[in-house]
Amino acid sequence: MDKLFHNGSSFLCYPFRVSWLVNPEPQPYPAQILFSVPKKRYKHAVDRNLVKRLMREAYRLHKQQHLYDILQQADKKIIISVGYVGKQIEPYLFIEKNAEDACPAFR
Repeated sequence: MDKLFHNGSSFLCYPFRVSWLVNPEPQPYPAQILFSVPKKRYKHAVDRNLVKRLMREAYRLHKQQHLYDILQQADKKIIISVGYVGKQIEPYLFIEKNAEDACPAFR
């Protein structure tokens, strides 16, 4: 993870900050992902867990079509960190749309 944050690339697609790094080591899946929500902004674990659940569900629904297929064609493996930078908890449809918009950035 330390390598990801120091050597990786990143971009902002509100309400997400995405960092990623091509992994030269073998891994079982095309992408390994980490979801994070800052404790500084969301004091209650219930709120942090809700946001992480929403992000994981949006990722689960779109990973094959928008990420795995592209990575398998290019024969690449990546490590991804998705941090939530929004100031409020957005509705699921907003999170899903922006998660889908963030995926083409890996191309």
